[in-house]
Amino acid sequence: MADKKLSDKEVLKHFPKIELHRHLEGTYPLDRLYEMAKKNGLDVPDTLTRFKEENQFPANGEPNFLLFLSKFRNDWYRSLDDVAFITYHSVKTLAQDGIFYIELRFNPEHYAFFNNFDRAEVTKTIIDAAKKAAKEDGIRIRFLITLNRGKQTEDDLLSMYEQIKNVSSDVCGYDLAGDETHHPPAGFQKLFQRIHSDGFPSTIHAGEVSPSSQIWDAVKLLFANRIGHGTSTARDPELQKYLIDNDIILEQCLTSNRQTGSWINTETHPFGELFHKGVPVTLNSDDPHIQNTDLTDDYLLAIRCFDLSLDDLVKLNLTAIRGSFLPDKEKAALAKDYQAALFSFKQRFGF
Repeated sequence: MADKKLSDKEVLKHFPKIELHRHLEGTYPLDRLYEMAKKNGLDVPDTLTRFKEENQFPANGEPNFLLFLSKFRNDWYRSLDDVAFITYHSVKTLAQDGIFYIELRFNPEHYAFFNNFDRAEVTKTIIDAAKKAAKEDGIRIRFLITLNRGKQTEDDLLSMYEQIKNVSSDVCGYDLAGDETHHPPAGFQKLFQRIHSDGFPSTIHAGEVSPSSQIWDAVKLLFANRIGHGTSTARDPELQKYLIDNDIILEQCLTSNRQTGSWINTETHPFGELFHKGVPVTLNSDDPHIQNTDLTDDYLLAIRCFDLSLDDLVKLNLTAIRGSFLPDKEKAALAKDYQAALFSFKQRFGF
């Protein structure tokens, strides 16, 4: 039985967390987004309460992938100042969730498309605003660039990659996201060969709503160091062994998977089974503002559904540090600092 203190959100939100899978586009504080939407004259509800209802997945709603995707809009922004504003305030929410280190991912095309902003300028704007907020709150942060296979062709993605790849040394890797079903990994080999040749690690959304064969392709064809979601790993024992032997990390997201319908019953989510088998899994929030949750809520779910102990939570976070895209020296320093933060947490709450 889980420690009652560990199941108290007011305690658990202070537990130091490493997060590897969170989209900036799904992290907006709704009050700030509403403020920006009103300023820009967008057609939005006349109250914040109704705005939240319109832009979040229903708290107890039935799983609905298309409804989930409909909550992402790319017309919020009218200037690079808007992009900086919402980025800054999004990162300011991380401290409330106990984030110690995060690899925050974003898609420059999402922010640039409506106004045809320069993609490199968008990238720099987001990184500068995010770093400012993170520094103020003592949060360690790096960035992943998301490439959306459902929105652009491989050649378009290659072109954007070349535009932005030298913008900032704080970009530590690249992410392939979007429609797995109609755009499988095999169609992006040229893009990820280039990324790999340039020395960047990658994480690929795979096996969320697709079979484990897509995870195999992500690893074998796209050089994936981590896999986003990867729930279909549960049905492939050979893949489980391969992930263990090669220390390829799964970035799993409980609430997100329920809402999108990729794994409806959280209590049977493969996260628990895979963790206890020794498959390297991590726990992440994905898109907390759209889900009307935070990372701490997913920790509470994992504790309740899979009877995790404090030692288990520590193990998950050490796995996340090991799977981070930091250079080895920085990774070792992060692990040391994390242990110090963990000690402070235990002292404060009597663990």
